[in-house]
Amino acid sequence: MPKAERSKADIRKWLELFREEFGADPVAMFEERASRGEVNNWRKKWLHSPKQHDMAGTHSTRVRNWAVEEGKLKEHHCHKLKKLYQSNRTEIIWTSGDIAQFNRFAPKWVQRILTAGCETGLRAADLVQVKVDQFEDTPHGKRLRFRTSKRGQIAYIPATSALEKLIAETPEGQEVLLVSELGRPLTARWASNQITKWRREAQIPPWIDGREKTLSDTRGTAATRLLNADLSLRQIAVLMGWSVRYAAQVIEHYAQVSPDESDAVLGKLNRAKSLSQDTKM
Repeated sequence: MPKAERSKADIRKWLELFREEFGADPVAMFEERASRGEVNNWRKKWLHSPKQHDMAGTHSTRVRNWAVEEGKLKEHHCHKLKKLYQSNRTEIIWTSGDIAQFNRFAPKWVQRILTAGCETGLRAADLVQVKVDQFEDTPHGKRLRFRTSKRGQIAYIPATSALEKLIAETPEGQEVLLVSELGRPLTARWASNQITKWRREAQIPPWIDGREKTLSDTRGTAATRLLNADLSLRQIAVLMGWSVRYAAQVIEHYAQVSPDESDAVLGKLNRAKSLSQDTKM
């Protein structure tokens, strides 16, 4: 079960809704193929919200999997229920103009959150866990050595000039890189909420399709920053969990919507593509 309290609350909510719908029915009904249709009909209550529709299936399937594991069911037929929700936010980026506008309004401790996101590409859950002593000296500066929570892999992230400045400005004795106004460690949710709050204060324009920019949308910006820090496309792809081709597409997209950086970024990208192709030969 996920550790985050919000996730636990979500699970309890969906298990209760599942119990309300099927609690009076015999458990053995889920051994029948027709039960898949029953579950899909139940999920249709949330067709207006694809994300909730999918969560209904995900969490109710957990119950059936548990029942099979515990010997209460021989089998069930609700594996791989069709999902409606599709999310692709990697095309949404924070431009240099967005960041400058944000920093004119947000307090310093919130500025640090956005900077760390844009310079590392780490997810919010990892970002708030970064400790100052996880930065190592290298012949050319510093790098962050961090085990990501999603894949459990060690990531080596070069410290850009902006990230080095962040480290240098961290008060002596502060263990984690990012803290609240009162100097306390942040949760991922609180950090994300602060970016949303001050984005609104700064009136950062939404993406062209109306979606608002969030802390999670710093990854495309970070990919470009890391390219400028001389990471290869393959290294960026591994860090972000993307393919090399997709990493190149995201960075190229960043250059197209950031005219002030376009030429420099595209020049770097073309050189990185050439190196990537040479490596394959």
